[in-house]
Amino acid sequence: MNIEALAIPEVFLITPRVFGDARGFFMESWNRRAFADAGLDLDFVQDNHSRSQQGVLRGLHYQIRQPQGKLVRVVSGAVFDVAVDLRRSSPYFGQWVGATLSAENQQMLWVPPGFAHGFYVLSESADFLYKTTEFYVPEAERCVLWNDPDIAVDWPLLAGNPPLLAGKDAAGLALSACETFP
Repeated sequence: MNIEALAIPEVFLITPRVFGDARGFFMESWNRRAFADAGLDLDFVQDNHSRSQQGVLRGLHYQIRQPQGKLVRVVSGAVFDVAVDLRRSSPYFGQWVGATLSAENQQMLWVPPGFAHGFYVLSESADFLYKTTEFYVPEAERCVLWNDPDIAVDWPLLAGNPPLLAGKDAAGLALSACETFP
């Protein structure tokens, strides 16, 4: 497996070893020992699966209490995946990194606690899987506005059309108004 730090060094793009032939392929999407050997000693408590249609944007979500680290991947389709640093003590506070994750490239993204996370569906639909280091706490969930100009995520919106948003995502707060981490 190849683990590459992105422009925010705590966010990693992970490319697993894939063994394939005419019958299909095999890959390890999670191996505690291999991840720990690479410096990611993680303990996951919950697995989630979402399916979204093309043009859906989910995020930018985080939990102010029990912040979740997320290991995310796509098993059908393609998304543009984003992590935003919400740690005030970080030199990267308010900055974002993104990567295209797809069933084809089989890459994963590690989004550590203290980051907001979101994705935009590029394909006709996408099945998105993620493991979390903390349980979901609805009352602790927060949302940064997906198009906050202070963060300026360069979303690859298809044909320039506005994304399809849930009500909570459309009502996200500007970074300047959000609860953040120390």
